[in-house]
Amino acid sequence: MSLTLSIPQVEATTTATVLAPREQEALRHIAAGCTYVQTARSMGLSRHTVDAYLRRIRTKLGINTTAEMVRLAVSLGL
Repeated sequence: MSLTLSIPQVEATTTATVLAPREQEALRHIAAGCTYVQTARSMGLSRHTVDAYLRRIRTKLGINTTAEMVRLAVSLGL
């Protein structure tokens, strides 16, 4: 028996219109392996704001984990 993880079926154009530019930027940083603090410093924000962006991304895209967010970002070329 094997376990298969599925990536949510979200098209790039849909994601681009659903996510705000700063949300996309935060997602790019996280997908690149940055921590919340590193992302916040790079974007000139607080860690709490980055956390809020990422929570909104999860809600908008129906994603539950950071790993799923990273897989989605990589598959979309962010």
